[in-house]
Amino acid sequence: MDEPIEYAGFWIRVVAHLVDAFLITLVTLPVLYFVYGPTYFESDEMFLGGVDILLSCVFPVVAVIVFWALKSATPGKMAFSAIIVDARTGAKPSVPQFIARYFCYIISALPFLLGFLWVAIDRRKQGWHDKIAGTVVIRHRPPPVTFDG
Repeated sequence: MDEPIEYAGFWIRVVAHLVDAFLITLVTLPVLYFVYGPTYFESDEMFLGGVDILLSCVFPVVAVIVFWALKSATPGKMAFSAIIVDARTGAKPSVPQFIARYFCYIISALPFLLGFLWVAIDRRKQGWHDKIAGTVVIRHRPPPVTFDG
């Protein structure tokens, strides 16, 4: 008998995102410090140069999309056994779906983060970015441990 799908809820996804943000910061800040020194943390400029733009803007986008394409999840989602799947088929989404999902974060974020908050009230726990890209985030539960005796 097939088990019902468990959709990854709002708080799991929030914590997963915080884990991912922490990991990206852990990778980028030491490099930015090495390149720009302590002035990186003292500057009022939005970006200090090309390396800053690459590490602060380009690297996170590429890293997230690559993780999604390879594993259907980022490390934060993996920590909760959550993966992104196609909402219609349950199969792995296409790379264009992943790219659309990422850039639709902008749509989810612009109106006071309503597109992200939507996850908390949606039947399938989809944010607006999920709905637009045709994806859903599900969790895999390990099978129960049984003891034969």
